[in-house]
Formats: sequence, C-alpha cells, structure tokens
Amino acid sequence: MGPHHRHRAAIWHRGRTRRRPRQTLVNRTDFAVSTTISGGNDTAPEPGTTVDPRAAWRAADTAEGNGVLTGVRVLDLSRVLAGPYCAQTLADHGAEVIKVEAPSGDETRGWGPPFVDDDTSSAYYNSLNHSKENICLDLRTDEGRAVLADLLAGADVVIENFKAGTMARWGFDYETALAARHPGLVYCRITGFGVDGPMGGLPGYDAVLQSFGGLMSINGYPDGSPLRVGVPIVDIVAANMAVSGILLALLERERSGRGQLIDMTLLDSVISILHPHAANWVASGRVPQRTGDFHPTVTPYQVFPARDGDFFVSAANDRQFRSLVETLGIAHLADDPRFASNKDRYAHRELLAATLGERIAEHDRADLAARLEAAGVPASSVNTIDEALTSPQVRHRGLFLETGDYRGVGVPISLSSSSHRKPRPAAPRGAHTTGVLVAIGYDPERVASLRMAGVFGDA
Repeated sequence: MGPHHRHRAAIWHRGRTRRRPRQTLVNRTDFAVSTTISGGNDTAPEPGTTVDPRAAWRAADTAEGNGVLTGVRVLDLSRVLAGPYCAQTLADHGAEVIKVEAPSGDETRGWGPPFVDDDTSSAYYNSLNHSKENICLDLRTDEGRAVLADLLAGADVVIENFKAGTMARWGFDYETALAARHPGLVYCRITGFGVDGPMGGLPGYDAVLQSFGGLMSINGYPDGSPLRVGVPIVDIVAANMAVSGILLALLERERSGRGQLIDMTLLDSVISILHPHAANWVASGRVPQRTGDFHPTVTPYQVFPARDGDFFVSAANDRQFRSLVETLGIAHLADDPRFASNKDRYAHRELLAATLGERIAEHDRADLAARLEAAGVPASSVNTIDEALTSPQVRHRGLFLETGDYRGVGVPISLSSSSHRKPRPAAPRGAHTTGVLVAIGYDPERVASLRMAGVFGDA
C-alpha cells in the first residue's frame, strides 16, 4: 500500500478496544470544514469555510430519533443485494452507514426499468440503499486504498461481498491484517459458497443458490418445471442473518472488547430455510417433490379461484377445518371419516380441494374473507403488489411510506421504546465524498488533490 494521508478526526480514532458510548458523527460540530449535501455535486469547500458537518442529515435525525444503533459506524463495501440490504437495515435503526462505491457505481443502479433520478439509478438500487451516505473510491489505486484504511480506523462494522481474496490482495484481509490492526472491528463477509471447501470462492447469485440449494426443485407444479421464487429470497435471508450476526458480534464486543469475523454465505442462507423439506427427508428418506399449491404436510392450505380472483385458505387444525366447511355450507364434511384429521385430509387432498373449490368459486373474495375471518379461519385474497402496499393495514403499520421525498417500503422492525429513522432516499453516487473525508480530518486541499488524481472517478 502506497503512502497516504494519515490525518484523522478524533471521532473516528480507534485507540482502544472497549469504548464508551459515543455521539454519532452526524451530530458532531467540531470540524472546521465541511460541505453541504446536495445532488451529487460534491466539491471541496474553500479553505476557511465553516459549515456544520452534514447538517442536511442532522435535521432529519434530530427530528425523528436516531435509533438503538446510534453511534455505530458501518462501512458498506458491498454491492447488489444481500450486503446493501443488511447495511440498510442497520441504517434504519440509527447506524451511520457510509456506502463506498466504485467510480463505475454499483451495477444495480442500471437494473431497470423502472428508473428514478433522471434515469441515473434504478428503483431496484434505490430500494436497497436508502438512509446511507455515499462516497466514491477507486480501490484499485494506492490512494483509494489509503483512504479506505483511514475510514477503517474509525469503523465499528465492515460489510463486504468482494470475490474471495480481493480484500487480502489489497492488504485488508481480516485474519492477517485487520483483526490485529483494529481489534474491535466487526467484519461481515458475505459470499456465495464461502472462501474454502470444494466450492469455496465461486460466485453466487440468488437464483444460482435457489438452484444449488434445492429450493427451486420444490417450487412449482408436479407436471411443470422448477420455478424460481418470485423474490430474491436467498439474498434477503442472508441479509437478515448477517444483521443478526453483526448484532451478536457487537453484543459480544461489549463483553470482551473484541470484534470478530462473520462468515455469511448464500449457501448457509438457502440450506437454513428448507423447512420442513429437509426435516421430512431426514425422517422419511423420501425426496421432496413439487406440490404446486398443496402444502407438503397440511391440507387444506392452498389457493382457490373465487368469483373475482384468487383466494388462499388455510385450515391447519380440526377446529379450523370445521369452521371452514360450516362457513361454506358443507358442514357434513367435518364428520366425514375421510377428512377427520389432517392425516386423513392429506390422504384425500385432491378430492377435498375439488369439493372446497366448487364452493369457494361461488363467493367474492372480500365477502368470503370477512366471513372466514369472523369464523377464525386464516384466509386472504391473493393480492397484487399494489393492492398489498396500499392496503389499510399496511398503511397503518407504516410499511408503505409517502413522506416528503421518500416513497417506498417502511421499516419492518418496531421497538416499543426505541424509535427508528424514517427512510431517506438513496444518495447520488459520490454525493458525500468530500463531507465524509473532511469529517475524518482531510483538509480541502488533500480532497481536491485526490479528486484531480481520479481517486473518486467522475463523482
């Protein structure tokens, strides 16, 4: 690693392994120079200018509460989905997250249509990167890696999903470099298959792991092809597991004063969610197959066509089954020995489905949902995405927000005595490069020199 600028603000200095609670960087005012956050035109301020650092962010934070992770500083070096989703969850609950993007940008910025921000960023990207500060660094250069080293000196958490060996090649391997250099650092590595073993180092996307991990083999109809789950479920589960791992490591650091490595893989994610199919195979030796709408062990538990659309019904126990058939006007089925227990119903599931389907087809979805709800039977219309997002209950829970300049999904974790941030739109590429570097002690001349050298690309 080449020579680099060593100035650091004390707020990011890691001089101890066990820390007292700290004030988050966005609330600090003890830096002489900063920049106003706006539209991606992030230029170095004139020498002598005094501007409260990141004032544009503090106004929202102060008004809305910072969350339980206030004071935790996260470097998000990841791209695509699992890593960004993980970092965004931490940001939602108060962590100060700095996304470090290559000058070329996260490739998901181009994963559209639809696009937002004058076609410069996709809805896909924006939905995974809100509430973060964004800087650009060319980590292929000595200067870019030197800046990263300075950022690492004040980070609590690092999240990365580079190809195996990349961080080591740059001098940032956790085991051989960072653990000793920054003993309190929590380092989360997300890969497809891990870094060792027969498939260690191989890249992995969500659908690849759905295929490899067996998930696709059980999704679809018996006479059809395997189907990909309609959302990137493996990535999303990996992201949430990574959040759990990071929080566990931070809790352990409170006890021991030391950070650790979280080795998260998409493979771990997909294998962990094969319930109940993995358990069924272990118990029976029978390989699970695609069952379409049918649940592998519970009947009825499937979609039926109602008069005005698709409708899902679940009767997971005998009481619910009796209430279901009574509501549909076929109460005698509850006393039919073919349907006396779930085991019996499962053995005659095709016959039962046909009988229930005839009655459900006579009803509108809303009316049937209300009647089954009153009877204690779990059921729902099969909503489209727009119907789900605009439903009164989703609005009531704050899961779809239209506030100020943010329109999208809200924060799904609600704590009774702790607030969370209201999401802020994803920042333009490199929007905060100058502000972040000035805040860690770089002077404007140094920032300008790095910009001229192309370390930030064209951002």
